[in-house]
Amino acid sequence: MAEKITIARPYAQAIFDLAQEQGELTGWSEMLALAAAIASNEEMAAVIDNPKLGSEQLAELFIDICGEGLNEHGKNLIRTLAENDRIAFLPEIAELYEVARAQAEGSIQAEVVSASALNDAQQAAIAEALKNRLGREVTLECKIDESLIVGAVIRAGDMVIDGSVVGKLDKLATELMH
Repeated sequence: MAEKITIARPYAQAIFDLAQEQGELTGWSEMLALAAAIASNEEMAAVIDNPKLGSEQLAELFIDICGEGLNEHGKNLIRTLAENDRIAFLPEIAELYEVARAQAEGSIQAEVVSASALNDAQQAAIAEALKNRLGREVTLECKIDESLIVGAVIRAGDMVIDGSVVGKLDKLATELMH
């Protein structure tokens, strides 16, 4: 995974720089989300990995599938990625682009994985606490993982807060081993 992120980073940064220049941050988000979804499709992944398909053919097929979802710059991106055998990296490129966009807009996406569903008040409290800690607007994405038993794990950028019982038990076990 780290290798994919490393390869995707320069593409994401170049796209972000172009999007800022054009004043099209939202438009590029939409194009990248579409392209990433298509590249993530299992059937499309098989097509992307097919050595019998040339880069030009792959690019044109991909552009056709995207249809009106790509502008001329988006189509050029797909051609460039196809030439460099990087279309499969679109999900990582889109993810890194969104991180750069959120930073530029002064916001951050945070993931909260909890043992049970959080109500609106709990979500608001977590978002407010993260906003105060990080100094940015926070958008929460909530998921449920019953294996946590009780508590939650919060991820925002590089920060991870593990308040789950499983996490505390793992930490205790590690401390006891040393």
